[in-house]
Amino acid sequence: MSSIILKDVCKSWDSTQVLKNINFECKNGNLLVLLGPSGCGKSTTLRLIAGLEIPTSGIVEIDNRDVSNLPPVKRNISMVFQNYALFPHLTVAENILFGLKARRVPKKEQKKRLKDTADLLGLSDFLGRRPAQLSGGQRQRVALGRSIVAQVSVCLMDEPLSNLDAKLRQEMRQEIRALQQRLKMTMIYVTHDQVEAMTIADKIILMKDGEIEQHGTPEDLYNQPATAFTGNFIGNPPMNILTPDSQIMSAFSYLPRSPDSISAYLLGIRPENVEISEDSGIESSVMTTEYLGADSLIVCRSGEQTITLTVKGKADITAGDFLKLDLKPKHIHLFDRESGMRLEDSAWRKAS
Repeated sequence: MSSIILKDVCKSWDSTQVLKNINFECKNGNLLVLLGPSGCGKSTTLRLIAGLEIPTSGIVEIDNRDVSNLPPVKRNISMVFQNYALFPHLTVAENILFGLKARRVPKKEQKKRLKDTADLLGLSDFLGRRPAQLSGGQRQRVALGRSIVAQVSVCLMDEPLSNLDAKLRQEMRQEIRALQQRLKMTMIYVTHDQVEAMTIADKIILMKDGEIEQHGTPEDLYNQPATAFTGNFIGNPPMNILTPDSQIMSAFSYLPRSPDSISAYLLGIRPENVEISEDSGIESSVMTTEYLGADSLIVCRSGEQTITLTVKGKADITAGDFLKLDLKPKHIHLFDRESGMRLEDSAWRKAS
């Protein structure tokens, strides 16, 4: 197995810097997800690891070897692309074996690897078909098969499920995670879908504007977001990020009371932690309700701010209703308004 390490990696095109001092390690056998909005630099980072781009500065290491300037063929990796990259005129078997034939692996070994891979992915009955005769999920399995049959310890995936429908995406991400754990592969997986990232990752690197916003386990990013951006990006529905006003401040007696202090904060709270109160709380009016089966999603307006909450089952609430919302102090995340950085409890609770 191989670890992947990036040290002070930067990438620029002309005068535009797209990656700024990227540092991280993906340990042997781990599944690391590069997550972030479009244009954040996650795919560029993956292409640097793959050798499809060369860093402007910094070092890329795979298995304790500096590969920063090596071509892809010398990095001992496999890659699965967003659009599958299958040859339409070749059969499933020929697509899977294409790389082995190019490397002149003996035919007996090719046959054995093909059988093992097809059995693993449930493709044994489709080896004679061409890509046009397959469903989207089957084509993705063929692309995975081409990666697995190479028997390399590092696999890179660039938004491999983005062309699939929602149900198939869920099934395929479960299959990918199971395969990665069974084969003990070191995998770096790029996606913009935070649900995908949360469900399959050992570690997540959340990126923004070419930099790493936060690096940690899914639990770290959800429960202890390092920035307001992380809190809002991770979670479905996302965290409420509120600007303290007089009504909100009245619910939080432990916060500093001066106008200057109030303007310095952002308050974050997860929708599942917002409660409806009969007695006191933030007064709000209901804008919309969405019944999702197990839960209902309620969007409220308080002054100039929107607050989202979830309740179990079907809520007997309709648009136009007035609610009092209770935001428990223990569930509040506090961020610096200017930098967006998290303020640790010991700092802001003592400030009260």
